[in-house]
Amino acid sequence: MSGEAKTGFLQRLRARLTPKGGSIGANLARLFGARRIDAEALEELETRLLAADVGVEVTEELLEGLRKRVARNQLSDVDALLAALRDDIAAVLAPVAKPLVVDRAQKPFAILVVGVNGSGKTTTIGKLAQRFGRDGLRVVLAAGDTFRAAAVEQIGIWAERTGAELVAQATGADPAAVAFDALSAARSRGADVLIADTAGRLQAQAHLMEELRKVRRVLGKAAPGAPHEVLLVLDANQGQNALVQAKMFHEAVGVTGLVLTKLDGTARGGIVLAIARQLGLPIRFIGIGEGADDFGEFDAAAFARALVDGSSDTRDT
Repeated sequence: MSGEAKTGFLQRLRARLTPKGGSIGANLARLFGARRIDAEALEELETRLLAADVGVEVTEELLEGLRKRVARNQLSDVDALLAALRDDIAAVLAPVAKPLVVDRAQKPFAILVVGVNGSGKTTTIGKLAQRFGRDGLRVVLAAGDTFRAAAVEQIGIWAERTGAELVAQATGADPAAVAFDALSAARSRGADVLIADTAGRLQAQAHLMEELRKVRRVLGKAAPGAPHEVLLVLDANQGQNALVQAKMFHEAVGVTGLVLTKLDGTARGGIVLAIARQLGLPIRFIGIGEGADDFGEFDAAAFARALVDGSSDTRDT
């Protein structure tokens, strides 16, 4: 992503993470103005963090650090409090802000994409293909959701749109066989990246989770070390349920990276902190809309600013 495109993405992130009632920072500034920070201000901040789905554990961690600095007279007003909050949130997120790096020595670099129904898997796959294509990589898409004919059609549309090649079989085919054939085809065609779709499933559907394990095993037999990335796509609108999903999928197939989608449609952006603290899984990308440019690498400092300040702060990151 170019510098100009990144700046535009970050500005949209700030705008779309802002709840209708205003950002955390704007509301605190409106309520407490220039007065000194006291217990009432910290209680209000706690309420707003919990409302943003930051979670009890991370909220208490953040508040404890802020209380200590208030007691030491290090935070005199709302501006100082918000600056400290941004820094502390960024510190929580920094360890998981790890971009996806395609290992050129692994050819094809195999990415298995998993998630529940409606999480945005297909759109994520399309945007990844578009991104890799712009980087000059040759991409093969595997239509591994064989339960729905529409899923194959959707992947096919993205393949045409992005210049990727498509490997698909008839509806009802064995998803593991599709993945195996796609990896073999990608290797024979000299492709750089294979992105394998899977059927959306609820984390509690044991037989479908076992099917995912089979797909993973088959890819590993087709190429040592494959899949090289297991991307879990999570809908941020799910709030705390997204955390449950992440735990279950990680236990089942060993998730190596996360994509958080639909952050434009939720006031629950704080769930990212809960996921970061409890799971420690790398967050590769976030999605803030359907547009091609509404998808970007996760940036801890930029996300912290967007969560706290929303669209009220348009400075570059």
